[in-house]
This record gives sequence, C-alpha cells and structure tokens, in this order.
Amino acid sequence: MPAKLYPNSCVKRILAGIPDGHMHLRLVIELCDQAIVLHEATVAAIVRAYASVALHPKRRAIELRSRRMSKDERKPLFAEHQLLETDQIESSLITELEKILRDAELVRCGCAEPADADR
Repeated sequence: MPAKLYPNSCVKRILAGIPDGHMHLRLVIELCDQAIVLHEATVAAIVRAYASVALHPKRRAIELRSRRMSKDERKPLFAEHQLLETDQIESSLITELEKILRDAELVRCGCAEPADADR
C-alpha cells in the first residue's frame, strides 16, 4: 500500500486534548479527506523522533519501532506498546525514506499545487 503525501495546505486543523474520563492526550489531525486520531504515546514518539533529527547538528534519520513491553519493563501508566528507537543504519533509513516519498500518492483534495520541494 503506497503512502499518501499530504502537503501543509491539505491539513485543515489539529486538535489536541484530554477527553473526559481519560488520563492521556488524544491528537486529531483533520486532513482534507480524512481525520486521524493518535494516542499520547504515539504523539510523544513523533516529538522525540522530530527533536532527535531536527535539533541534531548531523543526524538525518531515526527509526522507531513498536515493541510490546511487559509491566516490569515499562514505567507506571506507560503504554504496553511503545515506539522505541532501533539501531538501524542512518543511510539505509534515508534510502527507505526517499523510496517511500518517490512512490507516495500525492493528495490534492482541492489544495493548492505543492512545489516538488514539498516531497
């Protein structure tokens, strides 16, 4: 299944909050053709990955993979399934990322035409 590439112009809004009766954040990303809901643990993993690459002077890629953690392995109130950093070689991650971007379906949804640099 090919990835879908959503340019910024196709993101309608982002809503974050803790619903009544819950302890953890939910993040809603409203796109021009669908809405995606992410749990707090996933959002935290995305933020960690972003910071690890964007704020590092040389790092260009990171991979996080889902791992099921026993109660003894995880901190209290942490999710059973956690996204943890792998030791995958950075150059192979960049190669994989580039292939995914090349093969991605560009979503238009009536949005302005994105520049090729948006890929």
